[in-house]
Amino acid sequence: MNLAKVSANGQITVPVEIRRFLQIREGDKVLFTYNANGEVVIGNASKTALLNAQKAFSGIAEALGTPSEEEIQSWVDEERYGKEKRA
Repeated sequence: MNLAKVSANGQITVPVEIRRFLQIREGDKVLFTYNANGEVVIGNASKTALLNAQKAFSGIAEALGTPSEEEIQSWVDEERYGKEKRA
């Protein structure tokens, strides 16, 4: 169990074990949410946003009929370089 004291300005220092577990570094944003039990949950905002985006886009490539990551990379290269990237 880790404790943190609230300062007069309402600030806390996140214990080092928690920062390591959440992979939070200086300048990162921290996300506070509630779970089904009414508890407050702290998380790494960037990782949470990335996971939400991955869930939102899950299955899109298959729905578009894209057979592979290589084809997607080919599209990216075509947009980026104006033609297919040469190996």
